Amino acid sequence: MKFKQVLLIVAISAGSAVGSVALYNKYLNTENITVGSAEKGLPANYAGFFDGKPGAPAEGLDFVKAANSAVPAVVHIKTKIPAKKVSNNLPRNRNFDDFFDQFFGEGFGPNIIPEQRASGSGVIISEDGYIVTNNHVISDQGGGIAAEINVTLSNRKTYKARVIGRDPSSDLAVLKIDASKLPFMVYGNSDNIQLGQWVLAIGYPLTLDATVTAGIVSATGRSIGINSRQTQKGDTPVESFIQTDAAVNQGNSGGALINTNGELIGINSAILAPSGTYAGYSFAIPVNIIKKIVNDIIQYGDVQRGYLGVSYYPTDDVSDEQLKSLGIPTNVEGVYVSSVSSDGGASAAGIRKGDVITKVNNNRVVSGLQMSAQIAGFHPGDKVPVTYIRGGKEFTVTVALKKKSDVVSANISTRLKADLSTLSSDKASKYGIDGGVVINKIYEDSPFGRARIQPGFIITSVAGQQVTSLEDLTDLLSNIAGTVKVEGVYPGNDMPYSYPVNLDQ
Repeated sequence: MKFKQVLLIVAISAGSAVGSVALYNKYLNTENITVGSAEKGLPANYAGFFDGKPGAPAEGLDFVKAANSAVPAVVHIKTKIPAKKVSNNLPRNRNFDDFFDQFFGEGFGPNIIPEQRASGSGVIISEDGYIVTNNHVISDQGGGIAAEINVTLSNRKTYKARVIGRDPSSDLAVLKIDASKLPFMVYGNSDNIQLGQWVLAIGYPLTLDATVTAGIVSATGRSIGINSRQTQKGDTPVESFIQTDAAVNQGNSGGALINTNGELIGINSAILAPSGTYAGYSFAIPVNIIKKIVNDIIQYGDVQRGYLGVSYYPTDDVSDEQLKSLGIPTNVEGVYVSSVSSDGGASAAGIRKGDVITKVNNNRVVSGLQMSAQIAGFHPGDKVPVTYIRGGKEFTVTVALKKKSDVVSANISTRLKADLSTLSSDKASKYGIDGGVVINKIYEDSPFGRARIQPGFIITSVAGQQVTSLEDLTDLLSNIAGTVKVEGVYPGNDMPYSYPVNLDQ
């Protein structure tokens, strides 16, 4: 009996061994897997991930070279925002507030926002230290610039950074550090991006050092409405994101999105996640938008953005009856022109209210944000083909873009009899203000001249309302008459000035 039991155990063991070898040869020995394998239970496309050497990726899926070349050009950005006193419009309780001041200093108490620290990522774009990042990475909660910005390279060297300029409309900023012979990222071409192509996201997420994640392009030309949060009044947010499923978390903002050649194709900017952490949807600003904005900031200190001169909304927001009355097919996708500025390039080219713009620069547009993103790639004076539908017929015209401030200033300057311009972002940073309108020249019988304001004055407030641009000033003065208080500063003088200006004389 015992002998039979021993034989049974030996037989079972032998059978198990033979079965294990068979299973190994069938499923795990990759040397035997080839494309077109018809073995049962083993999908043929599995073999495409191997070349006969265990662990080796297929051609086109090796990210090592791209990652190694790009990581040294991605930096860690840390900002500091000092404690700030705020007013709650309540009377000061001297004994209570003095108690906090005596024992804890002025950084504590009921009317203090404590010191804040934040971090993000950035990309070196030149060997002499220019860095591109997101505007929100280097901004404080009020939309100003953080008091202190430090940049740490991949070799752990840290530098103080200064802001060259920023563009809230596109959520981009350019920094500069005093260094030389730095590794830098080479620009790719975001217009060539294909759905499903592999991409790598590089940055400093959460509390981690440089981190590389991989994914595919899920969509292009995506708008999620996030840039409208920080866009200045009167400006149009620029959104045409590359959507990917590469893992991106807090701290990745400003980091690089690269292709498998190691070229920069985008700047990671946002995630769409209910929990605030990565959930499979990340968004990057295309490099072709970045190139133009960065070059403008470095060359001019501000973005030179072309202006089409139309107000609009998507055709989805227009009723079928309204489209039919205009002779426009109801299935047309585009941007409905609700009004046209008389001083803009669109008006000069013959575009008018009721037209539906379907293409800009030969690229299809179905939303205002897509149209703005196309225009954002051009400068004032550039000529751009625009296709529109009117009365059921398609037309294409060439529009000479104008500078928005030129169109706005033409109207406001006539009323105020002065040459005005929006203060550039780099000068606003230099003077320690959020923005303003510069009075470049005062003509005869100007209300500014009568108030004894001197040329060079920077308007920061009118009637108690903040002014950061010509658009702000125009909006305010369209609803104001009589005598108003105009506040501001003179360059090089920290003292604020206030003038009573009679707009009606």
